[in-house]
Amino acid sequence: MFAVFKFSKTCVSLVKKITRPCASRKRAKSRLRFAYKVVLYLATRLRCSTPPCEAISLMTDRKKPTLRDIADAAGVSPATVSLVLNGKGEISGTTRARVLETTARLEYRPRSSKGGAEPSDSLRFLKISKHAHTVNRDHSHFISDYIDGMSVEAGRRGYALEVVSHEEQSIDAIVASLAGASARGIIALGTELSEADVKAIQSAGLPTVFIDTFFDVLDATFVNMNNEDAVFQVLSHFKGRQFSRIGFVASHVDTTNFRLRREAFFKNMHRLQLDVREADVVSFESTLDGAYADAMAWLKGRPNLAECYFCTNDVIAYGFIKALREHNIRIPKDVSIIGFDNLPLSATLDPPLTTIDVSKRKIGYLAVAMLDDLINASEAQPAVKILVGARLIVRASDGARTPSKRIKPRGAGRNVPAV
Repeated sequence: MFAVFKFSKTCVSLVKKITRPCASRKRAKSRLRFAYKVVLYLATRLRCSTPPCEAISLMTDRKKPTLRDIADAAGVSPATVSLVLNGKGEISGTTRARVLETTARLEYRPRSSKGGAEPSDSLRFLKISKHAHTVNRDHSHFISDYIDGMSVEAGRRGYALEVVSHEEQSIDAIVASLAGASARGIIALGTELSEADVKAIQSAGLPTVFIDTFFDVLDATFVNMNNEDAVFQVLSHFKGRQFSRIGFVASHVDTTNFRLRREAFFKNMHRLQLDVREADVVSFESTLDGAYADAMAWLKGRPNLAECYFCTNDVIAYGFIKALREHNIRIPKDVSIIGFDNLPLSATLDPPLTTIDVSKRKIGYLAVAMLDDLINASEAQPAVKILVGARLIVRASDGARTPSKRIKPRGAGRNVPAV
């Protein structure tokens, strides 16, 4: 009996530290495995018959995470956590997203009120990163704006917003995680999802809205940006600057919005009666480092540069501009550049980047509104597809064409028919 008591007392004091709340799920699992080894070792040394797995269960059956635990893990104050969870206060999108993700990782559940009322209904946002080429740290602010719009509108409608990250997990695993979910509905980040992925998530049987993607023929509800209108604004702006030779920096990373922007480029070049040259359409990786490396490799071949380039997104534009500078090509004196997304760095870049801005908060707000309609509908609803308009933010990375403001061509490219 004394051995069991000594065993438990020794282990509890040690393992409590090992298994304390942790923001990283991977780190928590690693600590738990180590704790099991510690218990097994001590059980052997103390000749205790208590099964290690029971001891682990006993020791890890600690108090549920508190607001203080969430605050410590997220690096904010408990007051900030409270404001975020209640959808109140002027909290930045980045901080709000960090708190919500930490809450999900620590599996925090609000306590019931003193009157015994049930906790508020919840909506679950699935932050899905299949390959991390687009849903990554480079785009963290982009995702935070979505979460900010969703969180505020969810709170206004009486819902709590859960944020659950799925990084490089199979769609089957994500769908399995929804079985028995307490959430009333799902908002899925569709940036890296295929048609088959969308159908698989729908099979979970929960009301679902997809954002940051769009499929015409799928019977699903989407809220996305209007890529065709956005690209038309870019090309019209270039044409108004008297540029006739317009290049496009695409990306070979497979996402729906990248594909839609590529299609919109060719379609709107034809609409504006502008020729497309094969040599002026290039494809880079979508991460900052990848875009820079691809641009450097391409520029080593001393290509005949176009007068201006539209880049699929801001991150690709950053990598491209960095590579151009290292080849002594000036922006915008030699080449003009326009991006897409209006990330915070775009305004502070040298020169500041002209780019397309789409209200991600508006998309987040509309996603919650559409999901609320699906949840409360008395009968099956038809699919709704919403496209949010864009606006061009003109800064200093593009300039009007003059004879001194472009690199003289070293050869002629052949025209490419619009597709």
